[in-house]
Amino acid sequence: MTRLSVNINKIATLRNARGGNLPDVVKTAIDCERFGAQGITVHPRPDERHIRYQDVYDLRKVVTTEFNIEGYPSPKFIDLVLTVKPEQVTLVPDSPDVLTSNAGWDTVKNQAFLKELVSAFKNNGIRTSLFIESNETMIQAAAKTGTDRVELYTESYARLYPQNHENAVLPFHKAALAAQKAGLGLNAGHDLNLDNLRYFHQNIPGLLEVSIGHALICDALYYGLENTIRLYLRQLLEP
Repeated sequence: MTRLSVNINKIATLRNARGGNLPDVVKTAIDCERFGAQGITVHPRPDERHIRYQDVYDLRKVVTTEFNIEGYPSPKFIDLVLTVKPEQVTLVPDSPDVLTSNAGWDTVKNQAFLKELVSAFKNNGIRTSLFIESNETMIQAAAKTGTDRVELYTESYARLYPQNHENAVLPFHKAALAAQKAGLGLNAGHDLNLDNLRYFHQNIPGLLEVSIGHALICDALYYGLENTIRLYLRQLLEP
């Protein structure tokens, strides 16, 4: 079964826009799990414009499913992850000022850097995942870092899906096969939504987890959080 991890960054964005603690990030995480989510994802950035570092510490106390922390491996981020010890860390190559993750790792160029990071996290019992594009060369190089998983960056799939489903998913199907051949677990995320998730799930072998935030929180404004999570889970259950 493919697991659903809910990224709650946008809940923190809304809270920070007004100050105070509404909506409550910690309560939202608890509710997401109660409604069926199998994981909680956060992506603390250096400017703390959404998830704050304190949120990560607070969430660690209550998350009972899989806690996944995404981010660029700056010294401060590394210290946070090693202190909190989430079930999974997803490393992304974001620059500090980027609006949202918009590229995968060059695992050839950054081979030595990533290998050292992966080793440090795994030695502390933390599963590692590298954010990566559907490039078979980069997937093969990712395996050489020792990472447990890769997370496929699915923006291009979501963008092309309305025009041609088959062409949109084909590179990701090939990437999934390459990941399996390399002995890597497979996650995916970015712009997956209620329109395109089921088809992606049906055509990606070995898909272990999807991380979804922006679209899911937007849908929750109309359908409610509990109903929305169930709708997303349904896309991952039905053939």
